[in-house]
Amino acid sequence: MAGFAAATAVTPTATPAAPATGQAGDTCAHGAYALDLDPAWTIGGKPNGGYLLAAMARAALADAAAAGSAHIHPLAASANYVGSPDPGPAEVRVELLRTGRTVSQARARLLQNGRICIEANFTLGALDEAGEPWWGTNPPAPLPAPDHLVRIPPVEPVSGMTLPIMDEVVLELDPAGLGFAVGAPGGTGEFAGRVSFADGHPADPVALLFLADVLPPVTMDLGASGWMPTLQLTVYVRAVPAPGPLTIRHHARLIEAGLMDEVCEVWDARGRLVAQATQLASARLPEAGPAGGTAGRVAEDAPGR
Repeated sequence: MAGFAAATAVTPTATPAAPATGQAGDTCAHGAYALDLDPAWTIGGKPNGGYLLAAMARAALADAAAAGSAHIHPLAASANYVGSPDPGPAEVRVELLRTGRTVSQARARLLQNGRICIEANFTLGALDEAGEPWWGTNPPAPLPAPDHLVRIPPVEPVSGMTLPIMDEVVLELDPAGLGFAVGAPGGTGEFAGRVSFADGHPADPVALLFLADVLPPVTMDLGASGWMPTLQLTVYVRAVPAPGPLTIRHHARLIEAGLMDEVCEVWDARGRLVAQATQLASARLPEAGPAGGTAGRVAEDAPGR
């Protein structure tokens, strides 16, 4: 199967329309791009949401380049997942909203068989590869020694769900969060580990849109298994990663009324935060409460109560 670069490649099928009349810098140009959704980048037969967002970003960047923009990186991406496409041919339609000095902005839709599957907004720019943080408080997630990490296989051990995408990435997790694999979920609602592409593809800014959505749903650490479909995903790309594996941490803050929010942070080999993501997912949960209880229960059981 195709590596990440080929699996997210897009081909223009329509020349962007002439800019509409508007304010200075506003383009409102339209372009269409074909892509082939690769079955190797699926989970349980469905393409990964971050993979789809990365492919759409390539279309948005191509449209910006066609309009003369020098903005070559996605700085922010926000997607609503209307329906899940299948592997195979699809189309991305891009509306380039603005090209400016600092950023360009675009709206994109991914369609398959005439059906809207994803609608996304992108802010595009040019990251300074030599830049350094002015201020920050997010050190990399602490991990055990690399030889103590556990690689995720292409078949999920509890549910039996097929994960072809795990042949495409090397995802090695801290075993502290993998108790679910032996029927003893830890109840922390968190996974952490290291990730890189199996084919050596560099973790460039477009790839970060995918990598910020590559970890399993944290509900597995809470005693629930199965598909937790993403409803909305937002990713901020903060820097061009240095070469080498990325450290990644994924955790939930609240699961209630069948909905779950998850936060993902990604650091490069230098220890610099290079991506942040938040998503809202549909949580299909068992009737029994999670391992480890709830925040409210933990507070009630705290010393002094």
